Amino acid sequence: MPEFDQDKIAKNYYTDVPVENHGFFLKGAHSLDWGMKNRLSRIFRPDTGKTVMFAIDHGYFQGPTTGLERVDLNIVPLMKYADAIMLTRGILRTTVPPSLTKAVVMRSSGGPSILKELSDEELAVDIEDAIRMNVACITLQVFIGGEYETRSIKNMTRLVDMGLKYGIPTMAVTAVGKNMVRDAKYFRLACRICAELGAQLVKTYYVPEDFDTVVASCPVPIVMAGGKKIPELDALTMSYNAIQEGAAGVDMGRNIFQSETPEAMMKTINKVVHENYKPEEAMEYLQSVKAEEVAG
Repeated sequence: MPEFDQDKIAKNYYTDVPVENHGFFLKGAHSLDWGMKNRLSRIFRPDTGKTVMFAIDHGYFQGPTTGLERVDLNIVPLMKYADAIMLTRGILRTTVPPSLTKAVVMRSSGGPSILKELSDEELAVDIEDAIRMNVACITLQVFIGGEYETRSIKNMTRLVDMGLKYGIPTMAVTAVGKNMVRDAKYFRLACRICAELGAQLVKTYYVPEDFDTVVASCPVPIVMAGGKKIPELDALTMSYNAIQEGAAGVDMGRNIFQSETPEAMMKTINKVVHENYKPEEAMEYLQSVKAEEVAG
C-alpha cells in the first residue's frame, strides 16, 4: 500500500520562486508542439501571459440558466471583450457568428443533468468534430472524490491523448461535489492529479487561504473559476487575489452574464486580469463605465 500523505507542515511550495518557462511564456508548455503552443497563445495573451475566459457552457447540464436564455441576444455581443469563450458545440454552431476570431474552449463532456449524479459523465465530443470547428482547447469536468472519480479521470486522459494527436490542449475543470470541502488541500490534490495525468491547463476555484500553494504545486497554468454570482466588489477582489497569487487568468460566467451591467463588468475584469487593477480601482472604473453606458 502506498504511504498516505498526511499533508505535513514541513512541505515547502516555494511560492516566491517563479517557475522557469524555458523560452515560452506559459508555465509548463515549453515542450509542447508548435500547434499546441499556438493555440495556447490564442487563449492566453502573450503580452501578459493571462486570459479572460467567458464561460457560457452551463446549459449542458442545467438547461437555460438565468442570463443564458437567449445567447444570441445577451451573450454574443459580449464575446468580443473576452480572450476566449468556453461553450458547447451546439451553441457554437447554432448561435456564434463564424466571423468571431476569439479562441474557442469547447466543452467535451456531458451526460447527466442536474436531476442526476453529475459525476456520471462521458466524453460527448469527437476530436474530429473539434478540429472541424477550429477550437483552441477541449475541456471537461474531473470529479476528484466524486462517485465516478475514476471514470472522469479516464475521460480526461482519453481527451488528452486525442488532443496530443492533433495539437489541441486539454483543460481539466475540477468539479466539487456538495459534500466536498473547498479548501487548498483538496484543490492541490485535484489540480495536481489533472496535471500529472496530462492536462495542459486546469480550471479550479479560488480559496482565500493558501491559494498560492495550489498554483505553485500545479506545473501547468491555473485559470480561476468564477463560480456563483456574488457582489461585484467581491468578484473583482477574488479575481485580483487569484491573479496576484499566481493564476494565469479567470473564467467568468455568472458574474458576467448575471450582472446588471454585463458589458461593464466584462471590461472591468479585463482591467483586473491584464492591467492589475486593484479592487478599489476596478470598482471606480466599473462605475465610470456604467455611467458612460447610461449616458450613451
